Formats: sequence, structure tokens, C-alpha cells
Amino acid sequence: MASRWQGRKLFTQLSAQSRIATKQQQQHLYRFPLRLGARFNSSEPQLTVQKSSYTPNYLLIAAVGLSLAGTLGYKMAVQEPDQLDGPTLAERDALTKKEAGVTSDAPMRLRMEKFIKEQQDEIVWELQKLDGAKFRRDEWKRAEGGGGITCVLQDGNVFEKGGVGVSVVYGTLPKAAVAKMRANHKNMHLDENIDALPFFATGLSMVLHPKNPMAPTVHLNYRYFETSHPDGTAHAWWFGGGSDLTPAYLFDEDAVHFHKTLKEACDNHDKDYYPRFKKWCDEYFYNKHRGECRGVGGIFFDDLDETEKDRENTFAFAQDCLKSFLPAYMPIIEKRKDMPFTEQEKEWQQIRRGKYVEFNLVHDRGTAFGLNTPGSRVESILMSLPLTASWHYMHEPEPKSREQRLVDVLRNPKEWV
Repeated sequence: MASRWQGRKLFTQLSAQSRIATKQQQQHLYRFPLRLGARFNSSEPQLTVQKSSYTPNYLLIAAVGLSLAGTLGYKMAVQEPDQLDGPTLAERDALTKKEAGVTSDAPMRLRMEKFIKEQQDEIVWELQKLDGAKFRRDEWKRAEGGGGITCVLQDGNVFEKGGVGVSVVYGTLPKAAVAKMRANHKNMHLDENIDALPFFATGLSMVLHPKNPMAPTVHLNYRYFETSHPDGTAHAWWFGGGSDLTPAYLFDEDAVHFHKTLKEACDNHDKDYYPRFKKWCDEYFYNKHRGECRGVGGIFFDDLDETEKDRENTFAFAQDCLKSFLPAYMPIIEKRKDMPFTEQEKEWQQIRRGKYVEFNLVHDRGTAFGLNTPGSRVESILMSLPLTASWHYMHEPEPKSREQRLVDVLRNPKEWV
């Protein structure tokens, strides 16, 4: 009888200890650093219960015959880490947006996300006014964190297909991926005790394929990438972006206007930017297997980090470049969208679109990154592809034709301004 009474008393004491331990751990939750991965994969120390403090003395339990209490106490101890992981970077950002909004003091990742969403709305609005048809708007979420807004116009009056998409991606970079990125970012480092880093990526991508073969296809992409410390502050960061023009029929004045507008945006920040990024664009948008550029270029840059300029200045540069799109392209499309054309000219446009598809699926790093990212939205990644394209076996343009002149320029890029 005494033994049974002692057992009940001990069980009560153990339950009280477990409740105290649980309360202490919950109070500690809000001071716990950012979660870097799933349970036990985190590089940060997990909040675990020490045997000497919280785990029942198994010898004493066995002596009084309370193995059930021992099992209960053990489960309370080892299951707490699952519940007490700190908030993810995505959860932190969601809370910031909900409680304080995105101000000038907010993390750069949130400011960039806000900016590109505003630009998406403005671009879609202007394109709808021009075309007369409406974009389909799809908002989607990623289970891993983030999501996006994909706006697509198909079979419009001016555009055969157009896509303007924003994506926001949260994830975790394993140590091997960080090591690869260090090739372009020497400031990236990873503590040997940390197995992974949280990352954030956001960008605005757009491709427009007009119906009229006299009107050029246009592409732009502006993006921001960041890895984070456990407390959510930036670990390493960089910007990338650019815009380029791909005509089927070349009007020199269109190429000059497009490049001149981009050059003005670049010159406001650094006189060396335009020639440097124009050359980079010609080299990047190059179909190696065809021996020709995809189009007449524009600008392209990537990996602009603190070794280039500080983050605020680089953000301002990316903003000005993105804002230059409408004045760079809208006068061109308004001038070309209603020009007369023949069936043969439409056929040439389809052949050139085939070359566009080849580049996107074979050489483009953004497409490859998207398709290889777990949980990515394939429809949004492939929205850049035209609605129609064709491949003719061993096709060559007529010598001294307008088609041949375009190919000559694509094989030997020009300086337009």
C-alpha cells in the first residue's frame, strides 16, 4: 500500500516537472534563432531537454514499478524539439509584412518583392490598354515558402502570347551549393558547424511575342538573391537583370531607340555600365550551336554584390533599368503592330521563334534553375515560350534579303549607340 502511494506521489511530481519544462521551453521559443531545415538537420543547436533536468530517473521509476510514467516523461522530453523549432525566414517575413508593412527600413528582400510587384501591375496595365485583351492572372503558393503571380495573355489582338510573372522563393542551400556559389561571390562563407543556409530569391520576368512579324519580341528579367543568417539578416546578396530585343525583321531605328533608352538608365549610375552590360548581353544570349545571337541585345548583368557597389545603389540601378522598359519598348510596338506583312514574312517569324525556343531550353540559366528547383511552377517558368514556332530542315535565307541581313547582324553584333 505504501509502495502504491509512493508511486502515485512520484507520478504527480514528474507530471509537474514536465509541465514546468514545457512552459520554460515555450517561453524560450521567441528567442530561438531562425530554423534552417527540418528537425535534426538544422545547423543551429536544437532545443533539447537534458536528462539531469527533465528526464525522469529511470532506476527510481523501475524500483516503484512506474514504467508508464517513465515512458510518458520520455515522450514529453524528446518530442519538444519538433514543436520548438524557430520560425523560418518565410514565416518571419510574413509576420513583418502583416505587422509593419514594407517600409524603407524593411529587409531588402521585402523591398525588392514589393517593387517588382508594383512594376508588374503597371506593365500589365499598359499592355492591356495597347492590346485590348485581358491578361489571365494566377496567384500561387509554394509549400516551401513564397509563391508568385503569373499574368499571361494569349491570342490577343497585338500579342500572340505574353507573360509577366513575379516569383518569390524561400529555401535552404546545402553546403555543397554554397561552395559552388563562392566561385562568383568570395564574400560568401559558411561556418563549418552549419550544414545549410536559408536563401531567398525573387524576380520579375517578362516575354512578349507579337503577332505581327514586323514587331519584335522583347524580354526582361530583374532579380534579387540573398542568403541569411539564423537571425534573418542578410548573409550574402546580389542583383541581376537585363532586357533585350529579338526582331524577326530588323529596323535599325528600333534597335537604336531601345539601346539608347537602356544606356540612359545605366549612365545615371555608372558610365561604364552600358558598354559592359551590352557586351555581356551579346555574349549571354548567344546560341552557341547556331553561331548567332538570339537578338539585337540590350543589357544583361548578374551577381552585382557589395564588391561592385553598396546594396542601396545597386537596388536603385535595378529600379531605373526596370522602369525604363515601357519607354524603351512601347513606342516600337505601337509603330510596328499594324504594319502589313506577307505569309512568307510570317513564316520567317516562326523560324526565328524556333531559334528563340532553342536558346531558352538549351542555354538559359534561369530556365534551368527554375526547372531544377523543388516545388517550382513549371507553367510559370515556360511562359516565355511562344505559342507557335517552326523548324525547317536546312533552311537558309535568300542572299541579300532582309532576312539575310538580320542573320548577318546576329552573327556580328553591332554597336547601336
